[in-house]
Amino acid sequence: MKGLAATLEGNDGIFNIEELEVPAVEPGTILIRNTGAAVCGSDLHQRRNSMASDTPKPKKIAGHEFTGIVHSLGKGVTTDSLRRPIAEGDRLVFPFFFPCMRCINCLKNQLHACAYRARPNMVNTFEEYPYCDGGFSQYFLLQPNHWAFKVPDELQDVDAALATVNCSMAQVMMGVHLAEVDDGDTVVVQGAGGLGIYATAIAAETGASQVIVIDGQKARLDLAMRCGATSTIDLTEYDSPQARVDRVRELTGGVGADKAIEVVGVASATLEGLDMVRTGGTYIDIGNIVQDEISMPASKIIGKQLRWIGLAHYNPWVIEACLRMLVRTKDKYPLLDLVSHTFPLSEIQSAFELAEWHGKSGGSEATRVVVTAE
Repeated sequence: MKGLAATLEGNDGIFNIEELEVPAVEPGTILIRNTGAAVCGSDLHQRRNSMASDTPKPKKIAGHEFTGIVHSLGKGVTTDSLRRPIAEGDRLVFPFFFPCMRCINCLKNQLHACAYRARPNMVNTFEEYPYCDGGFSQYFLLQPNHWAFKVPDELQDVDAALATVNCSMAQVMMGVHLAEVDDGDTVVVQGAGGLGIYATAIAAETGASQVIVIDGQKARLDLAMRCGATSTIDLTEYDSPQARVDRVRELTGGVGADKAIEVVGVASATLEGLDMVRTGGTYIDIGNIVQDEISMPASKIIGKQLRWIGLAHYNPWVIEACLRMLVRTKDKYPLLDLVSHTFPLSEIQSAFELAEWHGKSGGSEATRVVVTAE
């Protein structure tokens, strides 16, 4: 059996649609028929080659923020990770990375920090099996014993929204968990794209008394207010870091926020955000995945006794928590409408051009862009 996939090769950022052999379904595996893959910020970095050297990239299938339906079940697979029966045609959400389960980090239940966590489309070449292994393709093979969660019936007709669960929503759900947001906390969210909107709603649902959202686009800030924000800071109005820091302090009675979450992906945002957090507060850095350096006096962290936590993945339980939250809040927040644009796989180049914010005045107009399999 063959399927279509969008491949990237070299540094020109041009996708090619190819027909590739689909991996065989072996005992313990699940072959997924992808329904949609979101264009994540890391995908944008990968396409513009801002995460690596100038060495030409080998051919890869990009994409990791995605979901799909069961195409076929390998021998011995009858249930999801919570022992709920699954069958062909059922929708599943699953982590996009595969912890090794044999390192010290996994032993200590830090699966998000597995020292050998593998993303097949990042480590395999097209000479290595399985090669049809990315989100921007029609098929994806789940390895034996991998976590997978059946989508609740209440969410059966929202494929585009489900595509964003296993990265953007799960990442910030884990971030809020690690930050230990308590009832009554004040929380700053830097950025109101897909991750920022999810972070806003999750912080509000966790019990934050204030959720202050910062962005430069009015439509995004308006959406944040509909998803649990108590106030917003518009970059076009507060047009300097100090002005934004002062505004946060004003909104928090001169103290600063208890917690702050960075989902912008710009190093300067971290320097700014650390000044928004009160002494003894917590800063969660999620967006800064590139190699940009952050230079600052140590006193910014030590003197204020801050917890600064970097986060790149999540533990598997977070997927189920996200699905339950979407069901619980589907009539409260418009999270199921977070995807602003969809494109077929054949138009993936246009999808990336719309989602790209680098070099655009005011950033991208899109909240989240999803590429649907054909």
